[in-house]
Amino acid sequence: MTLMLLDSASLWYRAYYGMPDTLTGPDGTPVNAIRGYIDMTSRLLSVYKPNRLVACLDGDWRPSWRVELFPDYKANRLEEEGDEEEEPETLTPQIPILLDLLDLFGIPVVGVDDYEADDVMATYAETEKGPIRIVTGDRDLFQMVDDKRDIKVVYLAKGISQHDLVDYAYVANKYAIPGDRYALFAMFRGDPSDGLPGVKGIGEKGAALIANSFATVDEALAGAHAAHDSLPPALAKKIIAGSDYLKIAPTVVQVARNAPLPQVDLAMPKAPKDLSEIYQFKERYGLGASVDRLISALGW
Repeated sequence: MTLMLLDSASLWYRAYYGMPDTLTGPDGTPVNAIRGYIDMTSRLLSVYKPNRLVACLDGDWRPSWRVELFPDYKANRLEEEGDEEEEPETLTPQIPILLDLLDLFGIPVVGVDDYEADDVMATYAETEKGPIRIVTGDRDLFQMVDDKRDIKVVYLAKGISQHDLVDYAYVANKYAIPGDRYALFAMFRGDPSDGLPGVKGIGEKGAALIANSFATVDEALAGAHAAHDSLPPALAKKIIAGSDYLKIAPTVVQVARNAPLPQVDLAMPKAPKDLSEIYQFKERYGLGASVDRLISALGW
């Protein structure tokens, strides 16, 4: 009973930049992100054949509880004025149309106030039975990989046709760390795309050494204070100097696994008796074969 979790913003950004912007509806509305999102979803359904499906959204892309702890969280992505995320002008009007289309197909769409889509997906992964496939272009979700519970990340950084299926072995091979310690590694290394500095002076190699030697931030701090054999003195000094950041890092960097999810039926949508409304929508926005492919992938 595989559950597939779609990181919707990750998909529509990838679709927007991967599909030509000449794709428009009859009235000139841009539809490249919509068509790309639907095409990717169709491919994923055909490959992984999930029994359950949720399109996950940001209720808030900068949750207040993360920003309170670390005011610079994602501040690098803010528009110059206001608190909105910078977004391409021709992508913004496509999102409500896409959400309407998902609604027509009966695909559940879930966002939770003051939580990011990552937190929504992590909470589903934490609370639902596996197998679970988290579809994203974002490394943050590598921390949810769990071989025992069959939770894997369908990682789209190389595109849909060359995507990676991330498990413990992938994390271990890529970062030279135990497969279940990606979150700890990320706390020390940082993530510039989220405006997270990590611990000053500690890069990927230092973070990997720490993740190989310790299982938690507290263990690493205790090891640094005790001049643990596995830590070169210079690295121990950097860990101690980063103590203040390391107090907040677990809450800011780790995905929340306790978002208050709504009660939603996750089962794959059943075919409606009449597809005319979907076909009208398809004609109205010039969505062509993309809609047909999704109908086919759903087995309708």
